[in-house]
Amino acid sequence: QVQLVESGGGLVQAGNSLRLSCAASGGTFSSYAMGWFRQAPGKEREFVAAISRSGGSTYYRDSVKGRFTISRDNAKNTFYLQMNSLKPEDTAVYYCAADRHLIYDTVLPSISRYDCWGQGTQVTVSS
Repeated sequence: QVQLVESGGGLVQAGNSLRLSCAASGGTFSSYAMGWFRQAPGKEREFVAAISRSGGSTYYRDSVKGRFTISRDNAKNTFYLQMNSLKPEDTAVYYCAADRHLIYDTVLPSISRYDCWGQGTQVTVSS
């Protein structure tokens, strides 16, 4: 059974940076596409970024392009979300998730594809 554990959340001022990490255990991490999602209070969970199993393909929601960078280290069974120039609207609980069923080395942003989730880490950006 795959287990995912996020870390790195916190409270920062607008314009600052945070790096989230997601450590995987119990599965074949290098064969999964991985994604970051977030959920703000009163809103639905939304896609943020995803990375293919090799790391060669990435995909971002428009509002974070140029500010967030997703990466992975398959040797460490960990992937990351570097968040720069944070804005108050980035405030949310951030979740990492695994898409374990992609045949090809690509990514798809559909939340329904991700079947294994971490517990979430809070990111709060003050203005």
